[in-house]
Amino acid sequence: MAALALAEDGDTDITSAVTIAADLDGAEGFIEYRSGGVLAGNAWADAVARACDCGIDWQAAEGQVLPAGATVAVVRGSLTRLLRAERPLLNLLQRASGIATATRSYVGAVAGTPCRILHTRKTAPGLRALDIAAVLAGGGARHRTGLSHEVMVKDNHWRALRRTEGGLAAGLADARARGVTSLQVEVESVEQMEEAIAAGATRLLIDNQTPQILRDWAGRARGLRAGIEIEATGGLTLETVRSYAEAGADFVSIGALTHSVRAADLALEIRN
Repeated sequence: MAALALAEDGDTDITSAVTIAADLDGAEGFIEYRSGGVLAGNAWADAVARACDCGIDWQAAEGQVLPAGATVAVVRGSLTRLLRAERPLLNLLQRASGIATATRSYVGAVAGTPCRILHTRKTAPGLRALDIAAVLAGGGARHRTGLSHEVMVKDNHWRALRRTEGGLAAGLADARARGVTSLQVEVESVEQMEEAIAAGATRLLIDNQTPQILRDWAGRARGLRAGIEIEATGGLTLETVRSYAEAGADFVSIGALTHSVRAADLALEIRN
């Protein structure tokens, strides 16, 4: 990722070439967290710095909550190399820290309940590992990271199942035979919910329903099988998420954490 980020800037920094007469060793850049929030993306910033032959001395840890104006790191190297590292390094830190800060807000909104905040696969292409690490740094929990290790039956799969012999029960039985233990099924009606439970689903995804409906469905589901997990998803906001947690959701997945991230404000100031 660091190599790709640097490659986007090309091979030559023409501005540094015409403004810096002789490269200056021993330059220092201070990374300031202007907006304040949760710090994330340290490992990716490290990778950019290494690729530019710079070093980073971190003043704050991944996942730490920092006030506005805090110095999070000192970057050292030649002046031209610091300037080459500056934007790719900050881009990754700003995105990750914005995600982590938003996640921390959601985690705080459900504090005191058993509900966990989850990421989704609605991540930036090529940046999924960064985005997920940022959610974890903000106190969120891990959801599936790809298509290969968990079953998640959604609306389009339900449509396909109408033309599949054995339907959902056969599909989940096949998954169990392949060694898959996480069998998640999105349900849009009580009938689908009952079919999913009978087929052996381990988690029900209740999408775009009110907290009142979720409470009713969760009660019915747990009456049919104690211990089945309930996940709320679909358009939940910081203002509404607690009502779903209190209605009985074990998990809430928030796509906006990564698909609509507001970058944190960090800057690099070179002082010598």
